[in-house]
This record gives sequence, C-alpha cells and structure tokens, in this order.
Amino acid sequence: MVDKRFAFGPFVLDAGGGTLVREGVPVPVGYRGLRLLAAMVERQGEILTKSDLMDAAWPGTAVEEANLTVQIASLRKLLGRAAGGTEWIATVPRVGYRFAGKATEPPAAVAGRNGPASDAGPSIAVLPFANLGDDAEQQFFADGLAEDIIARLGRLRWLFVSARNSSFTYRSKVVDARQVGHELGVRYVLDGSVQRSGQRLRTNARLSDASTGLQVWAGRYEVELADFFALQDQIAESVIAAIEPKLHAAEQQRFESRAPESLDAWGLVMKAMPYVWTWASANEIDIAQSLLQRAIDIEPDYPRANSLLALTHAARIQSGLADFRDGLAGARDLAQRAIRRDPEDPWAHLVAGYVHMIGRGFKVAAAELGEAIDLNPSFAFAHMYLGLAYGYGGMPEDGLHHLAIADRLSPRDFTQAGTLSTAGLCHFIAGRYGDGAEHEQRAVELRPHFVTAWRTYAASAGMAGDRDAAAYALSQAQRLQPSLSVDWVEKYHGIVRPEDRARYIQGLQIAGLV
Repeated sequence: MVDKRFAFGPFVLDAGGGTLVREGVPVPVGYRGLRLLAAMVERQGEILTKSDLMDAAWPGTAVEEANLTVQIASLRKLLGRAAGGTEWIATVPRVGYRFAGKATEPPAAVAGRNGPASDAGPSIAVLPFANLGDDAEQQFFADGLAEDIIARLGRLRWLFVSARNSSFTYRSKVVDARQVGHELGVRYVLDGSVQRSGQRLRTNARLSDASTGLQVWAGRYEVELADFFALQDQIAESVIAAIEPKLHAAEQQRFESRAPESLDAWGLVMKAMPYVWTWASANEIDIAQSLLQRAIDIEPDYPRANSLLALTHAARIQSGLADFRDGLAGARDLAQRAIRRDPEDPWAHLVAGYVHMIGRGFKVAAAELGEAIDLNPSFAFAHMYLGLAYGYGGMPEDGLHHLAIADRLSPRDFTQAGTLSTAGLCHFIAGRYGDGAEHEQRAVELRPHFVTAWRTYAASAGMAGDRDAAAYALSQAQRLQPSLSVDWVEKYHGIVRPEDRARYIQGLQIAGLV
C-alpha cells in the first residue's frame, strides 16, 4: 500500500497507516477496501482495470470478480456522495473504475495522527498500566487490563484509538500526557497503575487532556486477587462507562466558545450535545436542532447528526411539543438514515429504539435498544432507555434491572435525572406510587424543565394520595406542556397497556387534570 496521505472532501486517507477519517472521526473501512481506495486515489483520474484493482487488494491471490464488486459497493456506501451528488468512485463499463474526486496532500495539522493533540480528531491513547509492586507476574494483570480497555474503546465508533503497539512503546517510561498527545496525535491519554496489597489488587486509572496535560477524570477499583480475571471485564467496562461521558463533555467544552460558522460537522454535533440529552427546555431543544441541522447541511449522511436530530424530534413529541404523527414519521426517517449509513453505530440503534418506544412500538424498541447494548455493552444511556421501554411495556421489574446496570455503569453523568425519572415510571407501573413520586421529585430537582418527570410526578403523587404535591407537579407539567390533557395521554403517551394508562390518567385527574 502506498505510504502517503490524501485529503478529499471531508476525508483524510492515511494509506500507509491504514486509516480513513471523516472530519476527524474514523470511518469503519476494511483492509481490502482501504487498499482499493488507496490504489484509486493514488492514480486519481486514471482508469484502473478490474485486474489492476484485484492485484492491489489481493496481491498474489486468485479471487472472483464478485469480491471486487462487493468491496466497491461497500466503499461507495461508506463514502456517500461528493458535493453535487456525484459518486467518488466512477464505473467505467466493461473496463474498471476510477477515482472521480480531487485528492490533495492534507494540511500538516490533519496529515496524520502525529502532531499537536488539539489538531487531532476525537482520539485517545491507552498507555500500559504501571506495575507498582515487586511481583513481575503482576504485570500480566496490568497489561491485560490495558489491552481490554483498548479493545472496548475501539468499539466506540466516534473515537480514534491509538493502536496497542504504539501505546505500549511507553511502557516503564515517565511521560507527560502532552508529549504522548504530540507523538501519537491524540487528544486524550488514559494511563493507570496496578498494585497488590495483601490479597487485594488495587487499580487506578486517569484520563488526561493531551493539549493541556490536565486531568479530566480519575477512578479507583479494588478487587480480591483471586477474582481479578473474573472481574477484569467488569473493571474495564466500568472504566469505559465512566470515561465515555467525560470524553464527550471534554469535546463539548472544546467547542463551546466557538461560533457555529467556524465549526465542522463534528464540532457542531459536540456543541449540540449538551442540549440533546439533559432534558432541557423547548428553547434549548430548538438550539440543538439548529446546530444539528447545520451539521447535516455540511455532511448530509453524518450518522451521529442524523440520529441526534431524530432524538430531538422524538423528545419534542414525548414532551407534547410537536405533532405526533408527522413528527414521529420524520424522526423515524432520520433514525433509519443513520442506521443505513452506519449499522454498527450504537447511537443510531439507541435513537431508533427511542423513537419506536414513544410510538408504543415496544418489540421493535426493545430489539433496537438491545442491539445498541450488544454493540457497546458499557452504554449506560441505552440501558436507561431500555429500562424505560420495559416500564412503558408493562414490565417494570425488567426496567429496574436495566436501570441498576445503567447506574452501576455511570452513576454521576448526564443520565442521572433520566435514570431517576425512569425508575419513578417503573415504580408507578408496579403500583408503588410513593416510590414513584419520590424518584420523580429527585429528577425534577436535577432538571427543572423535565416535563415527562413532572407528569409522572403528578400521576404518582395523585395515586399516592398526596394531592398538594400532585397539584403542584401538574401545574409545572402544564406550564411546560400546555397541550397536556386526558385525551393527549390516552392517544399519545408511550405507556403501552390500556390498564396502565388508565391508572396514569386517574392519578393526573386526582391532581386536577381534565
């Protein structure tokens, strides 16, 4: 493979390094696809015969022409269309293919992963964990944990993870995060240590911003030595669940002060995310939708922008702020577009599940949310939404099970208010109205604009006999959702079973809803 880098449209192809990124975000292209793309881009404008391309992708191997056809189709799907709607790869009938775009040498800042950390896309290096004890065998624990974390981080589609062999060159070296960031071209560095204390093994982990060297997050885990290998997955899972929201938060802060006109699609998505998932006011949802639409205008097939825009539409519907039928159809279209563009992105499946959930499509919702968790088992947000789907579907204990997982994975991040409110809904469905009211009260204390929490607080308090609390909660819900009525709940609320909706309506009527 040619050892060069090329920039075309939103992409940078590092042929020698074997990577393709779009706006700094890795594109999941296979080895054969990379070899084909590199061969065509290297000879842009030229017609390459099918034989030329098969030699480039399968050197010294006899393969059927159908394999080439499949790889070209996959590349076209991953690349999408160029500006103007043309294909990046043109077919020359009965001859072969040619690269139809214009590729140039990328600027130094984006030429590869090496360089200033602030110029890299969302990216991380996991250094080998230090062995703080005298026992040489303890190094196996340290290395195994770091390798497991690298593998799990690699499943986050939006994050570039420096290869294990690159990261492990820093073994036994005292290095500054800024140095690692510059040498590996990453924004974040995760390092840690493993130390034996008697029959216990203590693990410390730390996430640092490579552009400043400042610590973003730190965590500590302690297990019985005999249980380490059994619990290694759990420790790695806990680290991933803790740092993923911290990485998102750090990315948001990076773009917070920049004007939207100066941002690329990724930057616009990062700027929108604080308004997307914090159960914000209608005005803040409008801000998110404006930023996400800008991102889609720049890159129409960007999966994360499409899925998050679908989520905002669904949130408006769930909050009673948008037309149900038209809004739901539009949200489904956006969610499916994201899945078609990247079927292995857990966020795309999470949003599809959420959209189906608010439309009472329980089976499809549960399947999509389950797929999101299969793709990223540490995805606390997906466990939370699956808990809500089970609550809406009349299986509150199953819902609480997934909420316990979400809380264990990520006890202090942005999902806390949602986890509390979902628990309140599950307790309501289970007939534990006092517990439901208590959880909803805690949720609205964290997020005062959380209209769905105010609704369930009113219904729970009403059924629990606390009329004053129910009336107050209802007044807040109606302030945030003027359309709230018995008819709206019966027609559009996500609760699936009629008998559960009847109890919900009864609680709201006790609170004073007509």
